[in-house]
Amino acid sequence: MRIVFIHPNYRSGGAEIAGSWPPAWVAYLSGHLRTAGFDDIHFIDAMTNDLPDDEIATRLEELKPDVVGVTAITPSIYAAERLLEIARDHAPDALRVLGGVHATFMYKQVLSEAPWIDVIVRGEGEEIIVELMKSVRDGHFPACRHTIKGLAYRDGDEIVATPAASTVKDLDAIDPDWSLLEWEKYIYIPLNTRVAIPNMARGCPFTCSFCSQWKFWRDYRVRDPIKVVDEIERLVNEQQVGFFILADEEPTINRKKFVQFCEELIARGLPDKVKWGINTRVTDIYRDRELLKFYRKAGLVHVSLGTEAAAQMKLDQFNKETKVEENKTAIRLLREADILVEAQFIVGLDNETPETLNETYKMAWDWQPDLANWAMYTPWPFTPLFQELRDKVEVFDFSRYNFVTPIMKPKAMERGELLDGVMNNYRRFYMKKALFHYPWRGTGFRRRYLLGCLKAFAKAGFARTFYDLGKVGYTGPQSKNRLDFHFDETRTIADAQMEDWEASADRAARAAERREAVRAQGKARAAERNAAAAETFRMPNGAEIKACGGGTDQMTDEQMSADLLVKGQAADGQRENA
Repeated sequence: MRIVFIHPNYRSGGAEIAGSWPPAWVAYLSGHLRTAGFDDIHFIDAMTNDLPDDEIATRLEELKPDVVGVTAITPSIYAAERLLEIARDHAPDALRVLGGVHATFMYKQVLSEAPWIDVIVRGEGEEIIVELMKSVRDGHFPACRHTIKGLAYRDGDEIVATPAASTVKDLDAIDPDWSLLEWEKYIYIPLNTRVAIPNMARGCPFTCSFCSQWKFWRDYRVRDPIKVVDEIERLVNEQQVGFFILADEEPTINRKKFVQFCEELIARGLPDKVKWGINTRVTDIYRDRELLKFYRKAGLVHVSLGTEAAAQMKLDQFNKETKVEENKTAIRLLREADILVEAQFIVGLDNETPETLNETYKMAWDWQPDLANWAMYTPWPFTPLFQELRDKVEVFDFSRYNFVTPIMKPKAMERGELLDGVMNNYRRFYMKKALFHYPWRGTGFRRRYLLGCLKAFAKAGFARTFYDLGKVGYTGPQSKNRLDFHFDETRTIADAQMEDWEASADRAARAAERREAVRAQGKARAAERNAAAAETFRMPNGAEIKACGGGTDQMTDEQMSADLLVKGQAADGQRENA
């Protein structure tokens, strides 16, 4: 049975300005399928190779697959749907499968707008895809599809979702097949070396309101650090990888295993061959301040910190559970350990103003990270924050949900003004860094790395691919009122998906009402008990209970504080007289 995986061709001028990234999803799915006995697997990387539709059609006609599988994040969903439409027309006998975070939560929307998709894999794909492929191979599909957990599909006019599958409990059983990738094309520009994105842990115990990853991966699980280093060593020796980024949301959560991972890298001499970076939280940097130099010895050279906001109000809205002042200290600790630090800011909520945008710049310059990144708030439609802001979301063209397009329109700004404010932050920050910091500070490696980052920015800037500036027509502040963000206004939320949202919102509202009713009932009962106690309790002589001093009213907190102050001063005077 022949399986063909395709990575959608989608670009936005965001993360891809630093290089071409290997699609790790295909390696992990293919590895698990090979372990289950499926050997005829092919991969088409339409994004890295910038393949047009007709070339993909030709490849599918040549390969004659039995299954075509595609993944999608939210901004690439339409490209993924189009790929499976091409598969319908040019490989009509193939089963068309879609997976990824967007389809997992928005399956009703996807199946409504792309009915040619045969089945959606919801959640982590490795175990579900193996069970699905076995059913296809054995001739049981589609009759048995209702028995496979973690699927969604159309049954006539009805959209059906089977019960959610459990998360993959034994991550060490997954042996990724990296051989499918064209490694000479995956280059990290700052170091001009091949790059990989292996996975050490899945899940996140934190519930940031703007993020969906904790909902997708659910429980937090960590692989055996030895097996992770085995995988990295193979990538270094077999694919000449010189830089990797751990794909985890926060690989430092389990400090014991992260330390073991670093120890194993050092023991095998890998830091001399490969450098690496991570995303993590400010709180973990605080916790591990004594270990940071050890992490640097293990080859960790780049940490991207989710500082997210310059204002505490925004941090609280994002549910980040950190304080603004902690961000500055964490950045200082990393720089003292000779680890390059990148600060991430989220801007573009409905309460953004020119003043708050400028505040993020001033905060970034005060904190002095090596790199700073301003990302537009993107209202992922399956996150808690989206539910709070849903009435203010005007754009449902998901191809523009890419961290660089201002989806939300702030009350006090036009979208063009918002984009121009972000570009002004970038210009000021990196112009100063380029002139006064990068060429003159730090070790040889630090200087080389930062100049490489500057090269990546410059390359994307001159090509006007950075932040999609060429596409929207931004040429500087003079153009901010003439921008065209190319929103497809015909894109709307499907009725089935809207009903699902409304049902979820109703359930959440009813749950909130129940919690409030329970709290109110508890307070009422406590008041009743206190009143009953006051009625039934009497002094032994039958006297009425009164407040201190014989009155009927208790002193207020302010009166008590003033009374205590007077008494304290009197006592001090008595001690001095004595």
